[in-house]
Amino acid sequence: MIDARLLPLQRAAMRPLATVLADRGVSADSISVAGFAIGILAIPALALGWFWLALLLILLNRFMDGLDGAVARRVGPTDRGAFLDIALDFVFYALVPLGFAFHDPAANALPAAVLIAAFVGTGSSFLAFAAIAARRGETAEAFPQKGIYYLGGLTEGFETIVTFLLMCLLPDLFPILAWIFAAACAVTTLLRWRMGWTAFRRPLKETR
Repeated sequence: MIDARLLPLQRAAMRPLATVLADRGVSADSISVAGFAIGILAIPALALGWFWLALLLILLNRFMDGLDGAVARRVGPTDRGAFLDIALDFVFYALVPLGFAFHDPAANALPAAVLIAAFVGTGSSFLAFAAIAARRGETAEAFPQKGIYYLGGLTEGFETIVTFLLMCLLPDLFPILAWIFAAACAVTTLLRWRMGWTAFRRPLKETR
């Protein structure tokens, strides 16, 4: 919901380190893969109940997710990098609730499953809109430097990460937080469906 407002601040903060890494030949893709590997380590940490470690790993994953984009802007973004970035992000988001389910299946499995299903809704509506928008030659004015059409919503990256961090800080409240955020994701999905239904009602030939 507020990603567009935070992006300029994030880019300014990342620029010095990104310049150093780019000058030393570190690729954005390698940062994406390393960040994903770090994020994956949060899943066993959550399963074992090491919530502070999981919180740190999630923060590191998100830091590197911002850093790869900053490096890409220094050396020139690529389609492969844009694909890798969004594909790894969506898998990471779905795996975090799974870690909580492993930790306490009796209490967490059902809300984790519902939250993952809600992520499928937000992710599929996001990518479906991006694919059609790209075919029609449209761009997102709020996110002009994103590698694909970036469709906002009630639950974007910032809200998702804040929720994950709250879950790590208050693990006993995971079921409640998962249900609440799943409901918010459902609202986002419905709004994106409506936006797509409205935006794409005209045939492609009529938009040229």
